[in-house]
Amino acid sequence: TSTVEGFAEPIKLSSNESPHGPSPLAIAAYHETAARLFRYPDGRQTALRKAIADVHGLDSAQIVCGNGSEELQLLLVRAFVSPGDEVICSEFSFVMGRIHAEAQGATIVTAPEPKFRADADSILARITPKTRMIMLASPNNPVGDYMRRDDLARLVAATPKDVIIIYDGAYADYVDAPDYGDGLTLWKQAPNVVVTRTFSKLYGLAGLRIGWMCADKSVVDAVERIRTPFNTSIAALAAAEAAVRDVSYAVSVKAHNARWLAKLTATLRGLDYDVFPSVANFYLLRFDAEGEFTAERAADFLMKRGIIPRPVSAGGPAGCLRITVGLDHENEAVIEALKEFSAGRARKQAG
Repeated sequence: TSTVEGFAEPIKLSSNESPHGPSPLAIAAYHETAARLFRYPDGRQTALRKAIADVHGLDSAQIVCGNGSEELQLLLVRAFVSPGDEVICSEFSFVMGRIHAEAQGATIVTAPEPKFRADADSILARITPKTRMIMLASPNNPVGDYMRRDDLARLVAATPKDVIIIYDGAYADYVDAPDYGDGLTLWKQAPNVVVTRTFSKLYGLAGLRIGWMCADKSVVDAVERIRTPFNTSIAALAAAEAAVRDVSYAVSVKAHNARWLAKLTATLRGLDYDVFPSVANFYLLRFDAEGEFTAERAADFLMKRGIIPRPVSAGGPAGCLRITVGLDHENEAVIEALKEFSAGRARKQAG
């Protein structure tokens, strides 16, 4: 939901959108396309692929852009998965990848995440001769933890080269951890690794639906054969190109997120909340399994104060709320509300 009765402008912290919005340069580029809307977009996506390559130190020939990273995962499934194949999905991988694989007729094999992050041993133990694809997210959602670089390297080295590994980095732009590997150059030594990324999070372009993938030429060619030529709009291409080149704006958004993520985690733990470690733009809180201080009661408490969190049910740890890192006043409002909620719990326990 995006509305709360009684609040004209509720604090929406349920979808991991960037509260800062797009770069001013991206907005200007978006408006500039208005006079060219009668033209088809560049089917080769040349300018955006070059911008991504320039900023990330990649080869533009290894990049394909899509209608969000979701479409690219769909194209990868269509290109490489057949009915009866097995697709291993790490427990907290992107749910749409699982849905696309099921629609393709694949058998889904779930690899548990014992430490609440993608785990190489868990995935490798489930590979069979029928395995055709592995899907994992790092950082993952709704937890926000990440696969360590060494674990990723071990997974890639031990996976048969005819099995495609989709490494979903939707939240990778937020990570500074020294033992995190973004995987963007893994295709050089492992042509079966594909990294998908999005402009929906750090860059604030969720409404335009634009994402990209980086892969070996063999994978790029397979996707290009089935990609529709105009799958990305002229406005999305222009805004994303400006956004990725506005490095200083991206750095400022990332810094705000890191500062507040640390403050929120420390403050809420100080209030005796169970906060999962996160490196993304959200944090996950675990509540009591039953009684007056469940995740459902907490969500209702926040909603009555005009704050919209995301209750986690299927697809995540039980009894949790996921909350996006917001602007200063939004985060302060969450802290005050949860302080009041925890005070009620303390009174109940004392009584």
